[in-house]
Amino acid sequence: MLQTSRFTPPAHDTTVRSVTVRAVSVPLRRPVIADIGRFDEWPLVLVDVETDDAVGNAYVAPYRSRSVPALVATIHDLGEDVTGTPLAPVDFAAGAAKALNVAGTAGVTMDAIAALDMALWDARAKAAGVPLAVLLGGSVGPVRAYNSNGLWRHEAATLGAEARDLLAEGGFDTLKLRLGNARLADDLAAIDAVRNAVGDIDLMVDFNQALGLGDAIRRCHALDDLGLYWFEEPIAYDNLAGYALLAAKLRTPLQLGENFYGPRDLATVVAGGGIAYAMGDLMRIGGVTGWLRTTAVAGAAGVQFSNHLYPEIAAHLLRVTPSAHWLEWVDWALPILADPALPADGHLTAPDRPGIGLVWDEAAITRFAVRV
Repeated sequence: MLQTSRFTPPAHDTTVRSVTVRAVSVPLRRPVIADIGRFDEWPLVLVDVETDDAVGNAYVAPYRSRSVPALVATIHDLGEDVTGTPLAPVDFAAGAAKALNVAGTAGVTMDAIAALDMALWDARAKAAGVPLAVLLGGSVGPVRAYNSNGLWRHEAATLGAEARDLLAEGGFDTLKLRLGNARLADDLAAIDAVRNAVGDIDLMVDFNQALGLGDAIRRCHALDDLGLYWFEEPIAYDNLAGYALLAAKLRTPLQLGENFYGPRDLATVVAGGGIAYAMGDLMRIGGVTGWLRTTAVAGAAGVQFSNHLYPEIAAHLLRVTPSAHWLEWVDWALPILADPALPADGHLTAPDRPGIGLVWDEAAITRFAVRV
């Protein structure tokens, strides 16, 4: 167990009774193929928080299967601290950050905080008998979405048929394509393959940090007149001076943020003038609590904000986000969900039931279980 100080939130009406953590590895319908590597399966860590009134459920996806044991151990550690305390997600987030600050509040530590934070918010909304969006002062309703379930770095010949399938899956009219091939000609061929297949749709492109700054300037200049919706992470996410330089040289807006750890990271980038669009990954920015704080920064700066992954939760949170932009739809958690929300007419609507709306398929969880 980590040597951390315990925290004691103020008294509340509901108490956390136990925390359960499980790990699974689920198959992907389409492999993820990008500069970061190839993934045919996706590891998920599932968290169940039992309280006096309800069980809160959440999941996080740590990308690498070898990261799962460290994440599970940290969640268990925090779970011991939160057990027996009042159900108060914001107090938990503050106390957990303080308890773990000696280890750093990024990476695995923040991922663990986020996992529990989301489960606690789910329990809080279930105890109140309302969907999470309603608990946060909003309403359940459709959120504009783009399909991000494919168009990875395959051969260009395969991309057209895949783009047609992706549009049809949920009535979408917007897709994301991954670029950053070794040659500009290959990126142009990928764009042409999609456009020739589905027409002049809104098309985001994501480089997954594949380029150095000089190559990014050359590459993005060559693509700048193609009407692409945004250039996502062409260079290393923390090269803030590089993003400011790119923003000054390009007309196509830049998008980044999926690798930010909380509101301070976003505030730093906004101050540098490098982005017009931002996105947040719930695992990295600190769950629901971190999302609320980070989107406040985006809203104050007028930066439009989208989610990265976790569409089931984002369908609630984008309804209460001041500068809400796009929902990124991925179906990667569907193999272990029963009765999941599915997109229709290019939108995703959260279930109109208490909490986030996650319901585990226990038979599937058993089938895909990973020993930790």
